[in-house]
Amino acid sequence: MSVVLTQHAEERPETFCYQVNGSCPRTVHPLGVQLAIYLSCAAGVLITVLGNLFVVFTVSYFKALHTPTNFLLLSLALADMFLGLLVLPLSTIRSVESCWFFGDSLCRLHTYLDTLFCLTSILHLCFISIDRHCAICEPLLYPSKFTVRVALRYILAGWGVPAAYTAFLLYTDVAERGLHLWLEEMPCVGSCQLLFNKFWGWLNFPVFFFPCLIMISLYVKIFVVATKQAKQINNLSKSLAGPAKRERKAAKTLGIAVGVYLLCWLPFTIDTMVDSLLNFITPPLVFDTFIWLAYFNSACNPIIYVFSYRWFRKALKLLLSREIFSPRTSTIDLYQD
Repeated sequence: MSVVLTQHAEERPETFCYQVNGSCPRTVHPLGVQLAIYLSCAAGVLITVLGNLFVVFTVSYFKALHTPTNFLLLSLALADMFLGLLVLPLSTIRSVESCWFFGDSLCRLHTYLDTLFCLTSILHLCFISIDRHCAICEPLLYPSKFTVRVALRYILAGWGVPAAYTAFLLYTDVAERGLHLWLEEMPCVGSCQLLFNKFWGWLNFPVFFFPCLIMISLYVKIFVVATKQAKQINNLSKSLAGPAKRERKAAKTLGIAVGVYLLCWLPFTIDTMVDSLLNFITPPLVFDTFIWLAYFNSACNPIIYVFSYRWFRKALKLLLSREIFSPRTSTIDLYQD
């Protein structure tokens, strides 16, 4: 009997993140399972970083791609790339080990960057929807209405607003003093979930929902107008039909990207709101699954571009064939057949 008690006493600390009162319970996976999860997450991180890095390089390098829409795509790819580079490695360790081992300061910084990049992505998708709406519904006004300068303003807002908003929540005590009853402390030590409280659960939903509502409304209108244009496009000359088809193709591709974003983020957003009402009853495994489904969206956009954009496939072919190192490659018009 004493041997059994001794064994339990020795094993018990291993089931918690820290050997202190109030420590979070730790889920210990078999070595094979741990290795499989780490390899899967590492592959996801690699795809996210390299895929978005290629988008950034392609739009920056080829002069023909220096358009307002593509600059928004470049900025979106930067947010997704930084998420994969700065956030996902530590998130992988936290998910596999079910504990945070890197201290409070790094926890706060990690949460800040995580929230910053995710909010930046949704704002950029919203701005891209506005761009496509203008291009399809107001084609004559589009060149003068949505210029590179306008795109740069959108990019500045797309990074500045999330940066200020997240800093306000994480690095000031204004919200905590004003909403003390809502901002409950996490019940255990070692979780690094600073924003997952009742207040955040309710605030997170409109922050996600309203931009998505704007995107859906704009793409419904784009679809209606594009359908009418498709019926008229056969009557246009070839010189006018080409650009019109290109704009419709871009709108369709970015509409797919928005749809994938909604599919990836909706489960997590709904869960954080509902969970705040039910006193956080979501099992850790389910919650982690929702988080990684949302993270997975950052790897999707380059994959969507490969199957949808001919210019993206041409750039990839030039890179793989090493023709991209030719001095004149940057002036190639990737839009030409």
